[in-house]
Amino acid sequence: MGARARREIIAWFWVVLVFLLINGTIGQARVIPSGSMENTLLIGDHLIMSRIGYDAGVPFTNFHVPLWRNPKRQQVIIFKPPFEPDAPDYVKRVIGLPGDIVDIRGGSVWINGAPLTENYTIGPTEPASADYVSPYRAAEVLRFPYHVPPNCYLALGDNRGNSLDSRFWGCVPRNDIIGTPVMIYMSLNVGESPWQPGEIRERFFAYANAIVHPGTVRWKRIFRTF
Repeated sequence: MGARARREIIAWFWVVLVFLLINGTIGQARVIPSGSMENTLLIGDHLIMSRIGYDAGVPFTNFHVPLWRNPKRQQVIIFKPPFEPDAPDYVKRVIGLPGDIVDIRGGSVWINGAPLTENYTIGPTEPASADYVSPYRAAEVLRFPYHVPPNCYLALGDNRGNSLDSRFWGCVPRNDIIGTPVMIYMSLNVGESPWQPGEIRERFFAYANAIVHPGTVRWKRIFRTF
C-alpha cells in the first residue's frame, strides 16, 4: 500500500505540474464582464486566451514575465490594467504602436496623419473631455495628438462610447500584455452581474440556468475564432 500511495502521489504531482505549466505559459480562460468591446465581444462571452510568445506567469499569482512577441495594430489583446495591476484583466484592441502619432478628430482615429479604417466600432471615437479627471492615481488622461512612447501601446474598446480605455488612463506597457484571445468556447446571454469579480453564487446559477434553459446560450458564437 505504501508503494501504491507513492505512485499515486507522484502521478498527481505530474498532473498538477503539467496543469500549472499549461495554465501559466500556453493558455487560460477569460469571461467578458462588460460591453466595452461590443459587438466583437459580448457580455458573457467565454474566451480561450493564448499566452504563447507574449507572457509566462505563475498561476493564481501576479508574477509574470513578458516574452518575445509584440501585438500588431488592430489586434485584440488581454492585459493587466496598468493603473490597477490587481484588478481583473482588460480586453481591448491595439490602435497605436510605439512611435505612432495618434490623433482623434471628427469622430475618427488618425495614425501618423492618415485616417484608420475601423469597421468593428460602435459609435464615434471621442477623446476624454477637457475637464475629465481620472480617479486612478497611476493613470494618465491622454491629450491628442499623442505620441505613443517606446514599449507602450494605445488600446481602445470597440464600443467607443462605453469603454474605459487608453483615452482615460494612458497607454499599455508591453510588460502588462499577457496574451490574445483565440476562440469563444461559451457565450451566455444572462447580463453583467454573474461575471463581476466575487459573484461566485450568481455565476453558478447562470451556468445552471443555461442547462435548464439552453436558449440563454448564444450557440452561433461558440467556436468563433480571432
